[in-house]
Amino acid sequence: MTDDRTRRRYLATLAGVATVGMAGCTTDSGGETPTGTQTDPDTGTGQTATTASTELPDAVGLDPLTTALSAPLDVVFPSDIDARYIAQQEGIVARHGPDGLASTPFLDLRDAVTTGGEKGVLGLALHPEFEQNRRFYVRYSAPGRPGLPSGYSHTFVLSEFRATDDGTRARRDSERTLLEIHQPQSNHNAGSIAFGPDGYLYVGVGDGGAGGDQGRGHVEDWYDGVGGGNGQDVTENLLGSILRIDVDNHDDGRAYAIPKENPLVGRTGLDEQYAWGLRNPWRFSFDGSEFFVGDVGQGRFEEVDLVERGGNYGWNVREGTHCYQASECPDRTPDSVRGGEPLRDPIVEYPHEGAPVSGLSVIGGYVYRGDALPSLDGRYVFGDYVAQGRLFVASRPAAGRQWPTTTLPVREEDTGKLAQVRSFGRDADGELYVVTNGESDAGLHRIVPA
Repeated sequence: MTDDRTRRRYLATLAGVATVGMAGCTTDSGGETPTGTQTDPDTGTGQTATTASTELPDAVGLDPLTTALSAPLDVVFPSDIDARYIAQQEGIVARHGPDGLASTPFLDLRDAVTTGGEKGVLGLALHPEFEQNRRFYVRYSAPGRPGLPSGYSHTFVLSEFRATDDGTRARRDSERTLLEIHQPQSNHNAGSIAFGPDGYLYVGVGDGGAGGDQGRGHVEDWYDGVGGGNGQDVTENLLGSILRIDVDNHDDGRAYAIPKENPLVGRTGLDEQYAWGLRNPWRFSFDGSEFFVGDVGQGRFEEVDLVERGGNYGWNVREGTHCYQASECPDRTPDSVRGGEPLRDPIVEYPHEGAPVSGLSVIGGYVYRGDALPSLDGRYVFGDYVAQGRLFVASRPAAGRQWPTTTLPVREEDTGKLAQVRSFGRDADGELYVVTNGESDAGLHRIVPA
């Protein structure tokens, strides 16, 4: 059985690759080894990823924009500036333009960030009106701030900053902290942030770390099959969820406002919550109104969810479509828990081993909307942290929820660039980019025809 310690050992075998733990690939000393029996992927009720073979390219190429990065984790594309901003785990946001990487960081947060394992600068988002207001948002890990409970690891921070009028530098003294969350463990920090088509900011929050959503900082929930579960609790903390907030307004006592359409407004639960039942949502994106979330699995399965308002995506009752630590499990909450809401299936699920589409930690991507690779139009391109020289493509099904998924190799001369996938990006033209650790460097690459 594969657990997060196995992931670390596997990553360490990749010669010459920096094995900075991200995307659920590290653990506290308690480990992440599941116990008990899980549904067998061949005989259980869950579906594993199927294969699509319709007119996809045999391979794609990776055109390097820069290979001079240090542990890059995210990239965003301002619409009015011929450049892109690249978040690096150590605390730097770099600006890359036609002349290469700027010698001075766009933003330097090294004095505020705690790093190592899954901590650091984890997410970056530009305000929808960045061209006019130069506001942007950073999600990072900080040393414990006031109120951190004894024994907890660090503080989750979401802050707003402003850039200079020309967009070349961030104003470091403009930081406005929007949200702080106490993190009990060092891992499962998620970190993805993005604005939806509604203009609200969506924030991914992991389940609190350690293994199985159990242990220090993991509260009791309605499900007795597994002890603990921030993913299934919506009242005690914001862990194991996707949040939605309004950064353009504020409520009394908050640095932001709560959208009145959020699903728990006026009901039992924390108003920031948009969806829950998530373990470690590592990278998400919007395509129109559709919201794609890659959620890193525990020990056997990875998943991509098409997240909807008020959706419960099953963790830690289920890992993907499979019961977690049990031979049988419910497919919905009790009637007494939010009216018996269903545990929603992912649109993509793949195992850690034994299938053409397999891996260890899913990295959420984007739907392709560019012109360079027309056969990918409308398909969801994503990857796995242990890339092995390939990407994945999921195609919209004719019926049902599961999206047929297949591998998308990169051309042979580019495989060394793709030892680890860490993130994806999409520019205003719909072209896709992949943030990687290569065999000897770390870079940002445009996905191009082979």
